[in-house]
Amino acid sequence: MTDPIRVLICEDQELIRAGYATVLGAQPDLEVAGEAANGQEALAQVERLRPDVVVMDIEMPLLNGIEATRRIAGPEALNPAKVLVVTTFNVDQYVYDALRAGASGFLLKDAPLTELIEGVRTVARGDSLLAPAVTRTLIGRYADRIRPAGTPAPLEGLAPRELEVLRLIAAGLSNAEIAAELVLSVETVKTYVSRILTKLDLRDRVQAVVLAYRSGLVTV
Repeated sequence: MTDPIRVLICEDQELIRAGYATVLGAQPDLEVAGEAANGQEALAQVERLRPDVVVMDIEMPLLNGIEATRRIAGPEALNPAKVLVVTTFNVDQYVYDALRAGASGFLLKDAPLTELIEGVRTVARGDSLLAPAVTRTLIGRYADRIRPAGTPAPLEGLAPRELEVLRLIAAGLSNAEIAAELVLSVETVKTYVSRILTKLDLRDRVQAVVLAYRSGLVTV
């Protein structure tokens, strides 16, 4: 038996918050560790409960979800947690800001509840949750901000095969798809992905995608 994934739900609408708690709490591998109705409560609950994943709304009183995400999952966070942003707003700027703040994934509130459940599991294991087309469009639109002119490429420490795997990660391929593309086992691909994240000091695949674009390894 493994410990369940502990989830903190941050949502200002009580009915939605209760619905998330009911659905997530019914899963045998998930545990609702707590709830928060605004960004400030979220910070306090993260510090007190140390959840594995925070399900975060964007539009909340007192402190919005973007800033709360930055303090919970950003580089200055003392006890970082993975953040899955769930919002009604399908706006590129929101997605961009959430990922820059440290979020590991982004879902819309009208997505099926099965996607929310799987999304929590996905970010808990260190993967990102963004459709490949969304990722390419988003990073392409903000390329001038994500990849400023003159930024040095920090990829010299990667072996050729690792660079190839990183390029496919940036293209939005899953581990299984990368394995098929390179004629490798899924376990071998997982090892490559883990090695890449470790070498580049990255938290998850979202950061790997951004770095691949920022370094010029891939372009839109």
